[in-house]
Amino acid sequence: MAVPTALLFPGQGSQKVGMGRRLAADHPVARDTFVEADDAIGSAISRLCFEGPKEELVKTENAQPAILAVSIATWRALHAESALAPSWVAGHSLGEYSALVVAGALAFPDALRLVRVRGQLMQQAVPEGVGAMAAILGAEEAAVAGFCEQAAGDEIVTAANLNGAGQVVVAGHRAAVDRVIELARTAGARALPVAVSAPFHCPLMAPAAAGLRTALAEVTISAPTVPVVTNVDATPTTDAGRIRELLVQQVTAPVRWGASMQQLSELGCRRAVEVGPGQVLTKMLQRMRLGVEAMAADAGQWHALGAQA
Repeated sequence: MAVPTALLFPGQGSQKVGMGRRLAADHPVARDTFVEADDAIGSAISRLCFEGPKEELVKTENAQPAILAVSIATWRALHAESALAPSWVAGHSLGEYSALVVAGALAFPDALRLVRVRGQLMQQAVPEGVGAMAAILGAEEAAVAGFCEQAAGDEIVTAANLNGAGQVVVAGHRAAVDRVIELARTAGARALPVAVSAPFHCPLMAPAAAGLRTALAEVTISAPTVPVVTNVDATPTTDAGRIRELLVQQVTAPVRWGASMQQLSELGCRRAVEVGPGQVLTKMLQRMRLGVEAMAADAGQWHALGAQA
């Protein structure tokens, strides 16, 4: 009997030099995927994944298509070797585009070009040094919302990632984020600055959202073949028009990841497989204790996954 399974796709921050290199060497379908990615965006994104340099890979406009390419290469290799068939897909921020490709809503080349533009728009939306992000650990979402309200003053700081298991990432003007850090620490929570080049998923990203709306208008979005649990409303959808609008909203709205995982658990999901570089989402889901087995896809697990499917 098939285990109700979700595929989870990581977002920016999961990139590392060397990602996908072994995958491409071992799996022709993955190697072909990287060739397709290079052709789609007109540059050697594969070489950047495999060899770096790190300072280029971490740039938002490069990291986003690079992670997307590795995620899709991983899924295609996994799919070729196992009988795994997801009942749902979800992706964290950028990872939502990987999820949409796997669900058949976006063509892979279109998604690559979109996320490169998305990365450029997000980087350009706020001058470097003006914004910041911080992770607040060990505080409830309502408490963090209170810190943000108290710290904002005439600036902007809001929750950007509601990751569940006591982790909330905030974003906004640098000084306001610093004030949230101090308030959180005073209240007994851990608060750590996040090394990013822009304050993602907050109202400061409004110019990027407007630009992305224009880019999305030129791309075909089809109804996904499996439900996509979206970041903005944490519910599954197969509505192509709704997906287009949510991708615009996603740029300025918080990523409701904890609620998305709770939704999957309530829908009957019993296994989640992280597809792409790293294990960030796997570890996050394990901490939530929702009764969903969480694992990261790697070559050693693929046949076992197929056997359970």
